[in-house]
Amino acid sequence: MYLVAIAWLYVVVMMALAEAVSSQGTVLGALFTFLLYGLLPLSIVMYLLGTPARRRARRLAEQAQAEPAQDPTSAQQADGGDHAPALPAEQALAPVRKEP
Repeated sequence: MYLVAIAWLYVVVMMALAEAVSSQGTVLGALFTFLLYGLLPLSIVMYLLGTPARRRARRLAEQAQAEPAQDPTSAQQADGGDHAPALPAEQALAPVRKEP
């Protein structure tokens, strides 16, 4: 998708450059060529093509928010750290001591 957008911008830049350096063209005409043939339509098309991805991301975020609220009985929830979660008291092992 981005390759087509880059290629289209390249074509429009070349059109604007040809407009700017031609004997009958102007820099203002080149600017409007770039904006009206390139940037404006491309931004609209990219926005429309990105809609399914934004919708999917929003749906996943809503599901992520809803899941912890549905399961409050889970004792071991991830805290975002790099260490292992702590065990409940009934599963913890007693420390081993050496005999004197």
